[in-house]
Amino acid sequence: MSMKSFNTDGAFADNYKMLIGSILPRPIAVVSTLNEDGTNNVAPFSFFTAVSASPMIIAFCPMIKSSTGTLKDTPRNIFREKEFVINIVSESIINQINLTATELPYGQDEFAYSGLTPIDSEKIKARRIKECLIQFECIYRDHISYGDTPGSGMIITGEVVKVHIAEEIMEGTRIITQKLNPVGRGVGNDFFRCNDVFELERLQKSQIQK
Repeated sequence: MSMKSFNTDGAFADNYKMLIGSILPRPIAVVSTLNEDGTNNVAPFSFFTAVSASPMIIAFCPMIKSSTGTLKDTPRNIFREKEFVINIVSESIINQINLTATELPYGQDEFAYSGLTPIDSEKIKARRIKECLIQFECIYRDHISYGDTPGSGMIITGEVVKVHIAEEIMEGTRIITQKLNPVGRGVGNDFFRCNDVFELERLQKSQIQK
């Protein structure tokens, strides 16, 4: 097998293309926050993962805007309000979620723009997306920044204080992937369906280690 090798000290766009073309599929965190004037903000992020189960911590990684070199609205809101909601995407609403990626003027409501429905959270002020089958209410925990130039990223973590899961996607305490029907991101305009699930017996005795 012939390999090509690349240095990483060139244009950030080249590094970005290699990241998004290699780390596949990437789950999508649709993050809802409150703007300074109390209006809603919604934006999708595909650099997203779980961090800890106890305490329950999840993280996503926004980047400095390549177009303006400024901080995105979502982290600005989180640093001020100290809270946010992470909503999980199902295929049935992917077109509406895709609309939330549009760069609207600060203060313009992405709920209204996309046709998604805001509903009140129970423990924080930021609103949840009604159409999303799983919603995590989060309190801002901490962040690490890796620079302040276009393409520089940061890790923002949130402690989950309330989880909402649609009953129809659960069997007992288990979330059924085929019922959630999540969507992942790829490179460019590529998205991934998760409707081809296969089982493989794992070598460890249980998913949760004792």
